Amino acid sequence: MTQEEADSPPPADAALAAETQRVLLHMPVDIRNMSLVVLAGLALLFVLHWAKAVFIPVMLGVLFSYAFSPVVNWLEARRVPRWLSAAVLLLAILGTIGGGAWSLGDEATQLVEALPAAAQKFRQAVKARSGRSDSALETVQKAASQIEQAAQESSAPGSTRGAMRVVVEPARFDIRHYLWSGTVGLIALIGQATVVVFLTYFLMISGDTFRRKLLKLAGDSLSSKKITLQALNEITGQIQRYLQVQLLTSALVGLLTWLALLALGLDNAAVWGVAAAVLNMVPYVGSLVTAAGSALVGFLQFGSLNMALAVGGASLLIHTLVGNLLTPWLTSRASRMNPVAVFVGLLAWGWLWGVWGLLLGIPILMIVKAICDRVDDLKPIGEFLGS
Repeated sequence: MTQEEADSPPPADAALAAETQRVLLHMPVDIRNMSLVVLAGLALLFVLHWAKAVFIPVMLGVLFSYAFSPVVNWLEARRVPRWLSAAVLLLAILGTIGGGAWSLGDEATQLVEALPAAAQKFRQAVKARSGRSDSALETVQKAASQIEQAAQESSAPGSTRGAMRVVVEPARFDIRHYLWSGTVGLIALIGQATVVVFLTYFLMISGDTFRRKLLKLAGDSLSSKKITLQALNEITGQIQRYLQVQLLTSALVGLLTWLALLALGLDNAAVWGVAAAVLNMVPYVGSLVTAAGSALVGFLQFGSLNMALAVGGASLLIHTLVGNLLTPWLTSRASRMNPVAVFVGLLAWGWLWGVWGLLLGIPILMIVKAICDRVDDLKPIGEFLGS
């Protein structure tokens, strides 16, 4: 054995030496605190879902107050009292919405009544064009019905002794039940709309009262008040710019949809323009609903799959162009949000609050990001939400 072989360490010692030379990153994670955070998050999700009848009107009122406050502030600068300007503004908006709904009510009713017939006719045309009489599911259902009929014929009433044949009759149509359920739903909707209107009014006439209260509760130090004021200003600016972007893009989508469907000769094109403008505020889902509904009505009117595809494709193309070209550019100027985080957040809020969650998800994420960016313990969340 040579001197070098005697001095060299064994393989196990070499592996141990290499292991000790690795740089290890120790993360100070407290399991107890992490468990409390997880439990608090689950409790928060439960409360948000359980009390959504309270949180949704409150968030809508806050959102509308952010949208209409600049107009009220402008009128206040012209020596118009806030209570009067807020009342006139809300009455004008409600009157415009009511007048538009009244003028388009007959066309909208005809459109809704035509949708079931359009869906059935479209299904029959697709089946005839595909060249197949029945789908696999329908074949299985027919086979099951034939087997059940054969079993009933094999067990004739004369072959069974001491058995009583029971016939289950379906429940009769009770119009009072449907009228009552529809009335209750309409009353609940009117009640929530009234709450949103009054809450928006009170928030607008309050002005910067809540801002001053939050600054007072932030602490006595000047740095705490400064950070709170910066967060409030950022929240106000981002939400107002986001609402302006949504209003502009929705109006553009509605106008382009109306012109395109009018050029194609579709009836009630104005109703579809209004529907496209409203549904454009619902991310990802609104464009698909508009395209599918307009395609069904177009097929019912023209009786051609090509025209149905043209109508639906025109609507979807307008949403795609505006949503992929104009909206991202304007939204990037309004707020710097991570698209992946926004998509995941919309899924979460949609699961919690349904369609209202899709509408309110992005403003809520903006508020969360503005707060997390200025709290040391929450800065990782703000970094994740940022672009």
